[in-house]
Amino acid sequence: MSTDRPGQLTPSQTVGPYLALGLPWPDGPDVVPEGTPGAVTIGGTVYDGAGEPVVDAMIETWQADPDGRFDHPDDPRGARTPAVEGFRGFGRAATDDRGRWSVRTVLPGALPVFDALPVFDGAADVREAPHIDVSVFARGLLDRLVTRIYLPGNAEANAADPLLSSVPAERRGTLVAVAEAPDRYRFDIRLRGDGETVFLQI
Repeated sequence: MSTDRPGQLTPSQTVGPYLALGLPWPDGPDVVPEGTPGAVTIGGTVYDGAGEPVVDAMIETWQADPDGRFDHPDDPRGARTPAVEGFRGFGRAATDDRGRWSVRTVLPGALPVFDALPVFDGAADVREAPHIDVSVFARGLLDRLVTRIYLPGNAEANAADPLLSSVPAERRGTLVAVAEAPDRYRFDIRLRGDGETVFLQI
């Protein structure tokens, strides 16, 4: 920590609390348009280490479409029009005054292992289970936290997923959403403490 004037310290820099000043936008949570066939809502509550809701967090999501393709020219298999009209792959949602967030999207498809772990090197038939990549921004975090959402209806694919299977068995549940209805999934994010969500080093 540096000093600007004798006896005074500059504040440490974090990713908040400026989040509400322009980063969220009105349709940020809409990965697909309203009325999209097969659309689902995925959301939950962000909790701090004391179990209190975090009311000024921001959640970003990035995912493949149902065919396992990304709406991005850097997809290693080449750019392609998404399988779902209006799908953009990216979502951004701020938490509300109860720490809740949600996005409207479609369920992703499985993916080839692009950056295979050494044990899977050359194993062309190894695939990542369908998942959604998540970044968490909040007051007090020096950097974003990164995690994944896996889906509960994919037990066999989840068991074979290289990343999920590398997580200690007792903590894997923190990366799997809970189905509350056919079109709604809950994924709570716990920043610290009991039941802390598994976060990834990138």
